[in-house]
Order: sequence, then structure tokens, then C-alpha cells
Amino acid sequence: MKWSLFIPELYLLFVAAVFFCLAMVVRPNPRRNYFIALLLASVGVVVCLASVRLEGTLFYGVYRVDLFSQVFKVILAMGLFLVICICSELNSIEEKHHPEFYLLLTTCTLAMMLLVSSVELLTIYVALELSSYSLYILVAMRRGYGVHVESGIKYFLIGAFASAVMLFGIASLYGVIHTTYVAEIIKVLPGTIGRPAAIVGLILTLCGFFFKLAVFPFHFWAPDAYQGAANQVTAYIATASKVAAVAILTRMVALSGGSSTYLVHVLVTLSIASMTLGNLVAIVQKDMKRLLAYSSISHAGYVLIGILSMSASGYAGAIFYAVAYLIMKFTCFLVVVKVAYDGSDLKIAQLAGLHRRSPILAMALMFGVFGLAGIPPTIGFTGKFLVFTAAMHKGYFILVLIAMINVVISLYYYLLIVKAAYLLEPQEELPPISLSPFNKLLTGSLVTVMIVGGIFPGYLLELAEAAAKALI
Repeated sequence: MKWSLFIPELYLLFVAAVFFCLAMVVRPNPRRNYFIALLLASVGVVVCLASVRLEGTLFYGVYRVDLFSQVFKVILAMGLFLVICICSELNSIEEKHHPEFYLLLTTCTLAMMLLVSSVELLTIYVALELSSYSLYILVAMRRGYGVHVESGIKYFLIGAFASAVMLFGIASLYGVIHTTYVAEIIKVLPGTIGRPAAIVGLILTLCGFFFKLAVFPFHFWAPDAYQGAANQVTAYIATASKVAAVAILTRMVALSGGSSTYLVHVLVTLSIASMTLGNLVAIVQKDMKRLLAYSSISHAGYVLIGILSMSASGYAGAIFYAVAYLIMKFTCFLVVVKVAYDGSDLKIAQLAGLHRRSPILAMALMFGVFGLAGIPPTIGFTGKFLVFTAAMHKGYFILVLIAMINVVISLYYYLLIVKAAYLLEPQEELPPISLSPFNKLLTGSLVTVMIVGGIFPGYLLELAEAAAKALI
């Protein structure tokens, strides 16, 4: 067995062990824990980058290491690093629980890395559950806000239901195909996809991934979990976990071989419902995190447009969109964390006067929401253009038209955020927001990536296309 193929996962397992040991230290030291986490997460990014070209299989063929999985491991490592970057003032988590907080973040990231490389259904299920249970605990760790317990329970119950549905789907697929290996399913499923048990099994199996991506009708957990969790936890759920869901959902849809009209119809329906519901409900939101939650639901619909195209260009567009989404959504949560520095929930009205309190945060928020809205020349515009183009090539003109209408709807509530930051005046004078040189560098880098990635997407697009070809 080539253990070198498993280096990113082994490294994160080591990081988890470090924080497990730190959790047993009697006297808490938040600053020490933060700098250790930041250092280990930055090394994790380097380890994943060094492993990006590895290829092979492990554990009797249930674990595949290819460019597709390795690219997403780099993205997940970046997501973990970015979230830890904004944990310097982790006020909404008990100081004595900071090591457990970093332990659960690392464990969840490890599970997601296992998820994107798993090519056997039971292995996929175990990895998905490991990541989900880590998130259930993280949501409930917030202190001083009673809503976190209710949010954690709702998240757990809906997640348990989605897991049960997914298990039933796996059992149905096994009953028809007599294997749980994705490689074998790829060979057999196209010839049996017309059988009701096969298509029902595939759809129910996908429900587990729809839940993590917050696709309608598995979206009910998102607004409450986003609002109830600590701001840093919400940032992680909204970015890294969505990237993992895009990865495994893309791999699972690819196994159908593009020959099932039933599956396409289901994905089209879910895409339209997610886009429309997410955008319409987001309009009336007053809480920033709830608005971003419904925004995530609508973006799940946009990602599905690329995935349901079932082509190399569609998968490449979905991969590009996942990267763009992580950067744009994290930028918005960076602003939320810095403005609500005490760990409280942030109302949109509390953004009033942000351009004077911190011009760089106001600029970052503006480019973040413009990217989410798909306004050029941001990376969000390029991502939407790629998935829409792939769908047009497959003849889904009506779907793209509906998506464009939803983009116009989303402009309204995204512009409300920009209006609050630049045009509204606070009811009382508020002090300036001080940022460390590191945070200023991080914020400026995110803005640069959003602009440069939109104007010159060539390298990232080539990498996405190469990863998509490895998937096919």
C-alpha cells in the first residue's frame, strides 16, 4: 500500500491528535492555541499542494487519489486555514473549549478530504457522517446565546433524517447492482438506470449530499444553524462544507454516465426550487447570517446547473464555481466577524457607516456581495458564466433563463448590504474598526483574488478542466 498517497489525511490526523492533547491541558491559553492552529493549518495547505499530483488507489480500491480529489483537498485545506485566520478573537466559544473547537474543525476537514476521495458508497457514508457530527457539535458550542441549542438540535434531527434516506438509497442501489464500488456502478448503472429501483436508489443516495449543499427541500437547517452557530463556525459551514458537498455530488452524478433523463429532471427541479426559494426569502431577511444562509441555498441551485449538464465543461464550471464561492462567501463572513467582534449576531442595519469605520472592510464586503451577485469583473461573474454556458451547450435554455431571472432578484438584497455599508448613517457614533496588519493583508488578498480571478481566470479554469477530465 502506497501510504504516500494518504499524506494530507495523515497530516490532519496528526493535527487532530495535537489538539486532542491540548484539550487535556488544565490551564487554557487561547493565544497559544490560536497560533498553533494557524501554523498547523498553513503547513496543511503546503502539504496538500505538494500532494496535488499524486495518483493511485488505497484500501482495496475504495479510496481513489486523483487530480479531482487532490484539487478539492487543497481547497478544503485553504478553507480551514482561512477560517482559523479569523479565530484570533474567538469570543463566542468558552476559552477552555478552544482546543476542542480546533479539534472538531480539523476532524471535519479530515472527514471531508476522505469524502472527496471515497469511491465506495459505504466509505462515502461514513466520511459524510464523521463530518456532519463534527458540525453538529460545533454549532452547539456557542456560549451566551440560547438559540444555539435549538439550532444544534434542528441541525442534528434533519441531518439524521437525511442520513437515513441516504442509507435507504444505498441499499436500493446495492439491491439492483450488487456492488457498492463506484467504479462497478459506473459500468452497470447506465444499463439499469431505467429501472425504478436504480433511479430511486441513486436519487435517495444523492439526498445526503443535497443536505450538505442545502439544496431544496433539505435546506431547512441552514438559516437556523447559520444564525445559532458562532460566527467563525458559520463561516466554516458556509464555505468548506459546501465545497466538499460540490465535490462528492459531482462525482456521484458523473457515475450515471449522462444517460438518465429522470436524474436530469430531478436535478433541474431542485435547481430551480433552490434558486427561487433562496432568493425570494433572502429579500426579507434582516439578520446578516440568515441572509447569507438563504444566499447559500440559491447558490446551491446555480452549482447544480453545472453538475446536471453532465459534461466536462459543466463539471469544470462547477469546480470553478466552488472555488469562487468559497472566496466570496468567506470574504463576507470576514466582515461579519470583524464588525461583530464580540461574537454577537450582526443585523444588516449595523453595517451603517462601515465605509468610515473601516474602508478596507467595506470594500471587501462590496466586492464579496458583487461577486455573489455575479457582477463583472468579479470571479463570481466568471463562475456563473461557465455553468450557464455549459448548460446552454446541452440545450437547457429555459433553465438558464430562470437562473438569470434569479440573478436579477438577488441583486436587490445584495445591493441592500452595500447600501447599508456605504449610504446609511449609524444611529450613534461608532468607533473605528482596527485591523491588524495580518488581517489587512488577508482582506486585500481576498479582494485581489476576486478581481484577478474574474478578469484572468485562465490558470484556475485550466486546473478545473484538468480535474474534470480526471473525474470522467
